Amino acid sequence: MGQFNTLFRQSIEQPEEFWANAAEGIDWIKKWDKVLDASNPPSYRWFRGAELNTCYNAVDRHVEAGRGEQTAIIYDSPVTDTIRKISYRELQTEVAKFAGALKSQGVTKGDTVIIYMPMIPEAAVAMLACARLGAVHSVVFGGFAASELAIRIDHAQPKVLVTASGAVEGKKIIAYKPLVDRAIEQSDHKPEKCIVFQRDIITAEMQEGRDLDWQELTATSEPADCVAVAATDPLYILYTSGTTGMPKGVMRDNGGHAVAIHWSMKNIYNIETGDVFWSASDVGWVVGHSYIIYGPLLKGATTIIYEGKPIGTPDAGAFWRVISEHKVKVLFTAPTAFRAIKKMDPTGSLLGQYDMSSFEALYLAGERLDPDTYHWASDLLKVPVIDHWWQTETGWSIVANCRGIEEMEVKAGSPTLPVPGYDVRIVNDDGKELPAGEEGNIVIKLPLPPGTLAALWRNEERFISSYMKTFPGFYETSDGGYIDKDGYVFVMGRMDDVINIAGHRLSTGAMEEVIATHPDVAECAVIGTDDQLKGQLPLGLFVLKAGVERKVDEIQNDLVKMVRNEIGPIACLRETTMVERLPKTRSGKILRGTMRSIANGKPYNMPSTIDDPTSLEEITGALGNMGYPKQ
Repeated sequence: MGQFNTLFRQSIEQPEEFWANAAEGIDWIKKWDKVLDASNPPSYRWFRGAELNTCYNAVDRHVEAGRGEQTAIIYDSPVTDTIRKISYRELQTEVAKFAGALKSQGVTKGDTVIIYMPMIPEAAVAMLACARLGAVHSVVFGGFAASELAIRIDHAQPKVLVTASGAVEGKKIIAYKPLVDRAIEQSDHKPEKCIVFQRDIITAEMQEGRDLDWQELTATSEPADCVAVAATDPLYILYTSGTTGMPKGVMRDNGGHAVAIHWSMKNIYNIETGDVFWSASDVGWVVGHSYIIYGPLLKGATTIIYEGKPIGTPDAGAFWRVISEHKVKVLFTAPTAFRAIKKMDPTGSLLGQYDMSSFEALYLAGERLDPDTYHWASDLLKVPVIDHWWQTETGWSIVANCRGIEEMEVKAGSPTLPVPGYDVRIVNDDGKELPAGEEGNIVIKLPLPPGTLAALWRNEERFISSYMKTFPGFYETSDGGYIDKDGYVFVMGRMDDVINIAGHRLSTGAMEEVIATHPDVAECAVIGTDDQLKGQLPLGLFVLKAGVERKVDEIQNDLVKMVRNEIGPIACLRETTMVERLPKTRSGKILRGTMRSIANGKPYNMPSTIDDPTSLEEITGALGNMGYPKQ
């Protein structure tokens, strides 16, 4: 580990020198006055005084370097039977035109724009067009419930909202425009304009005076040039999944983001200019921002925008078909995708139909990679299967096997070693560092490297209280785990009540808020249960109010529909059960962690603060009647 250790030590001991060297991979309009501004801890800022444009670095500079005819984006949509290749020159033209369209509607540097789009090239065009103008984009996962979109509209306060007429989900066509209309009706802030990309599969009804047709608008708009922005100016806001009430909007700045994400493409994923890189995620998530759009394009690689699923479009060989047809070098997806493929094609027989000679490595993230899935994928594909761990807040890997520097031995269950720039420690609840092998809170010594969250949008106080207050001098990841004697990090799960469904973090508290509004429900709890396919699924437990005479199954159906409508189908709440009471501490805190252990068949100690031990016996019986713990 000589080369890796040397780089890692430099990144921790000489961070300014390390990141100044990495910053040479980016084109700057003006170089920085200071690599690291540490004058206002814990709010550190990178490349203070520098100016650049992220869109220029992702698009224009590749055209100017003579690679305009190289494919920038491959749009592969089995659900609409479409494959389209877009060169860097064509992308430059489309982005400049749409930036001109936004500019014609008054969007300027510093304005916010919400993008609510399916997996189509226009989503990338909209994001890059915002970056071109110095506007701040906030992408909301297409299909999110209207109420969730409304919360984000009120918080981000966009001048313009960009959407499409709809998307294909399974065998259904989902109309986006009615969701957008309802969200704008519910929100206090009203975007001045709504730009709608009309798709062939569905036509949106337009509201006169507010709604504009994407195609008509870009046909007459003047192309816009790149606008210089400060390295510390915001590039985008991304709201953490499952947020209700006051959203937690992660803000990423331009300079640190461009440097770190560009650096990661070669050093973590071993991607060179011209390689084909495929991240099978969605632009609405952080993976989509970092590794569908910005990372591959900053590197000058070819990225794939895939509008489909790992199975059912048309079968469990869908991923192999895309890799074979487009000569993919590296695939990045969630373990859930591979569990779904394994379920439908357990022997991997469909793989034999495709030429996988271009394929070098599989990267998995978004949830813990269980050893069974790791071994199945590794045995089937005969290429390195690389687990890596990071968060919406960090924007790129905290712990990974950095194949572009030096490939390490894999240990099943571990995403390997901390990435250069991340000083990862394990501490107890009092902040004392723990020895190797002992489990505790995973924290990162400040300053965080470039590309991580610079702040929470419009909420500096919450930024500090959420991440920096519990362990002064450290970033709190809210994950637990341990570091072994070889320095390998093992991430064991969340320390709070956030569950991970198919790679998407969702708050059980948000689901409880919805269930609690049912007129027949007195109190409730939602816990995460282990699921072989999706990693985790929510299970709702509720106590009825006295005197309720409705049938329990009718109430259960109500609760499933309510969560689906308020949070969206991605919440996957399908199982609920009525209980006589919920186990609590004497202070009234519901023992969610203990119930989670019972449901998942894990050992637990009777909490010393429990109010009535027999309440746990009742819960054990109720869960047993539902088949928990499930094998």
